[in-house]
Amino acid sequence: MRKIVVLAVVGVLVSSALAEVLDRPTGIKIGQRMTLRPYVSLSVSWDSNVAGTHGNGGNKGDVLWTINPGLSLDYRADTWSLLLTGYYNYHAYTKSEYSGRHNQHTYGETLRWNWSNSKGVAKGWTLMLSETFQQMAMSDDLSYGDGSSYTADRYQFTVNGAVQHRFNEQWHADLDASYYLLDYENDSVNPTRSALFGWQRWTAGAGLGFAPSRWIDILGHVGYHGYKQDNVSSTRTGSESQGYTAQAGIGSHATERISYRALAGWSRFEYGDTDSADGFIYTLSGNWKISDTLHTMLLATSYYQPSERERSSKSRVDSASWGLGKAWVRGKLNSTLDLTYRHETHEGTSYDSLDYAIDVASARAGLHYTLNRFLTGFLTAEYQRSFNNESMRKYGYCDYERWRLTMGVRFTY
Repeated sequence: MRKIVVLAVVGVLVSSALAEVLDRPTGIKIGQRMTLRPYVSLSVSWDSNVAGTHGNGGNKGDVLWTINPGLSLDYRADTWSLLLTGYYNYHAYTKSEYSGRHNQHTYGETLRWNWSNSKGVAKGWTLMLSETFQQMAMSDDLSYGDGSSYTADRYQFTVNGAVQHRFNEQWHADLDASYYLLDYENDSVNPTRSALFGWQRWTAGAGLGFAPSRWIDILGHVGYHGYKQDNVSSTRTGSESQGYTAQAGIGSHATERISYRALAGWSRFEYGDTDSADGFIYTLSGNWKISDTLHTMLLATSYYQPSERERSSKSRVDSASWGLGKAWVRGKLNSTLDLTYRHETHEGTSYDSLDYAIDVASARAGLHYTLNRFLTGFLTAEYQRSFNNESMRKYGYCDYERWRLTMGVRFTY
């Protein structure tokens, strides 16, 4: 299954997800199956480079005040479960130059529904549906995404679906499909970076698996993805692109505490009726419950897509994320760490487009301490470094550093 969006989001939210698992609030019980978890958090941050600009000149740093109310609804039946979450952020910039140019209001929601009439590896069906919407701003860029450095206001809407059928303990097959909309509101934020471009994307795929034992699952998957992109500069470049993938590998459990999935194969990407790319791709994921209080995850993926930075260009993305979560003091203190790395190779297809590479590395560390049943304090540190290859670095294009320190409290009822 080609899980570009899912892997990207999960990879960067490793620390947040681990913190939520290690420190899940009790919530409001409604009957035996439903739980509501309303919350509100207040925080203050120092951001060294709010707009993600190049160089040391100018007043780029700012103090950012954020209020973040949210709500989650968790319903668990015998054969299906439903999780609905929603949040709103109001970002109050200290400097008017930021509040006047960029969104101060960001919000989003996620809906996940799972149904299954089988348990473990028993014969039966499993159906998974999810939907996510995010209205994001440059102030959110350090905390979301997959290590990218777009630093711009944008909308993201995703729908994913997958169905799996287990014929017996050894054989299973699955189908998957998705739709993804990416739309940038402010195409050009500052003169050190070109306009940013979004797209619509559709994917469909099918997979087959054979498990000769409980410790290994032999997997194969083929997929199709089509794009309607915004980065078209002339009538010579079509507005639609398409690609094909074929991967094979292994998955399942290495031990009771370790699960993994490793696929590798080939992809062909045909961009805008003008150019194509063929290359090796991979999808890796791992989850290791080292102990009851220590948990780590690893994710990596590669894919081709239209460039978000250049007109009439395609790009290849390779990204990797690693996360670690640890519970201390009988679960009252939780620490998290995640590292991400992203490499983008842009290849132009017209005379006015550019060929270059961008690397983005980021690190995030957090401490969450449960003061009582309702109140949690948190401290987070984030760092991001974006740099270009030598041919473009002299222009300062996407070459900058940014770090942020945040402290706050979260009230959960």
